[in-house]
Amino acid sequence: MFFDPENHVVKLCAEGITFEGEPEKAGLYYLMAWEAATNNEERFIAAHYVARIQPSALEKLKWDQIALTEALSVDKEYLKAAYPSLYLNLGKCHEDLSNFEAATEHYQQGLTFSDYLKDDGYGKMVKMRLESGLKRVSPKTST
Repeated sequence: MFFDPENHVVKLCAEGITFEGEPEKAGLYYLMAWEAATNNEERFIAAHYVARIQPSALEKLKWDQIALTEALSVDKEYLKAAYPSLYLNLGKCHEDLSNFEAATEHYQQGLTFSDYLKDDGYGKMVKMRLESGLKRVSPKTST
């Protein structure tokens, strides 16, 4: 997936990443990125990072849903490589909230886009986590 390193939102998120161990500081940059975003692609990027620093699964779910909604509204083929990760994040939030049917749907949806992942360590990890999530929640949806 390609992100323009000169984009103002990408720069703010990159700066926030340097403070990942300090969620309050990282969050300041991610929220600045959200406020600076001027289009759906920039809002997707910013929301994805804002979600990372949320203190609760419910708040994380809110921001992960915003990130997915914004990404889905951008008609760029390369963004489809982000979908598996976005669905993974949503699935995990729903799993943490004991919404196992919704978790199953998101994990399955993520796998439908797994062909867009590169065949590298990151791509394999995302696919493995989607599959693992499905295994964890599947027995819980049939009870």
